[in-house]
Amino acid sequence: MNLEKVIFGFFVIFACTLNFGFFIGDLDNVKVHDAGHLFGAVVVNLIALVMKFGDRTHIGATHLATSMVAMLQLLAASFVWMWQVNVSHLAMNGETMSTIVSLSGGALVANLISVILLISETLRQTR
Repeated sequence: MNLEKVIFGFFVIFACTLNFGFFIGDLDNVKVHDAGHLFGAVVVNLIALVMKFGDRTHIGATHLATSMVAMLQLLAASFVWMWQVNVSHLAMNGETMSTIVSLSGGALVANLISVILLISETLRQTR
């Protein structure tokens, strides 16, 4: 068993599941979407992004691209949250939360593509 591949797979799947945990729930319900979940998704996605550097294969480049898309979406969601609460000094409302959750949904799609790539790469190597 290759420990490096286990750790890589762990972070790819963990990033996807954390993002899903934040995304799930009513789109505009502020009470079901926690800032800590979004922060965790950002941190783990960042770790997964860093781990994808250095792979010079075509599938490695695609992995990196999916991580970059996920990070861009999650950072945009974090920026919207930060702007609403810390810069505008407004209470979080349903409209802003739906924007944040929608951006997180885009990151979730990118994470799902990354997991599918990971699974297809694993199946291809066993043949």
